[in-house]
Amino acid sequence: MTISVRQFAVTCAVGALGAALAACGGPSPQHAARTGQSASATAPSKPPTLAPGPAGLTPVFTNGPRTQDKTVALTFDADMTADEGPRAEAGEHFDNPQLIDTLRGFKVPATVFMTGRWAEEYPLEARAIGRDPLFEVANHSYSHYAFTGDCYGLPTVGEADMRGDVERAYAAFKKAGVPKAMPYFRFPGGCYDQRALRALSAVGVTAVQWDVVSGDAFATDADAVARQVLEGVKPGSVVVMHCTRSAAPTTEQALRTIVPELRKQGFRFVKVSELIGQTAGHR
Repeated sequence: MTISVRQFAVTCAVGALGAALAACGGPSPQHAARTGQSASATAPSKPPTLAPGPAGLTPVFTNGPRTQDKTVALTFDADMTADEGPRAEAGEHFDNPQLIDTLRGFKVPATVFMTGRWAEEYPLEARAIGRDPLFEVANHSYSHYAFTGDCYGLPTVGEADMRGDVERAYAAFKKAGVPKAMPYFRFPGGCYDQRALRALSAVGVTAVQWDVVSGDAFATDADAVARQVLEGVKPGSVVVMHCTRSAAPTTEQALRTIVPELRKQGFRFVKVSELIGQTAGHR
């Protein structure tokens, strides 16, 4: 793990900074000066996560702090279940490149919760999203099968397979060329229980839910979707939407109302990582 100069100094507990860096094997201040960069400037930052819950359970994040800093995170689920390959072959579109282009046009940062199966089906799009600094890619499982029973009719993942399903998604992102998938996980359907939180504790992810439901799934009225979002957003909100043409055909159109109106109200769009970083108890 890469650490900053300040962390070196604390970890090594020596009086002189140069000695601390040398003792820990890090670059000396003289080397940093020669390269024109500080050690902390070249160290990649680690994405913020929440500390584990009671008994080490996977922590769950719902929204950021309700402060005067009016931030809001738009999140988009790129859903495709493991058994929907034949439907894609038949011409059904589980992607929505126009929606991504609209976010780029508005310069709206966003977090895309992607299934591994979606990344396999659309590797070029997965890579483009993952390499665009405007976005961050997070994990929505490989299969999009439910981690509990009775979850919107989804097939279920057995407890022994839950961790593997999440790790398989990360492997699919890497194969598609996503350089840095975030340590955030969204349960398919948003369904979870103590058993699921326990099963994923070793993966080291923060489970990300939401406090605003857009209602865009299978919606046909873009104005109704926009109204539902605008009525629900508060400072620190996480909005759940979808990035699939077949399952959420009006989302892109709804964004054309949502984004200007929230900006008019003084909201600033951020990624989930920024909201988690603003939350007490993050690490």
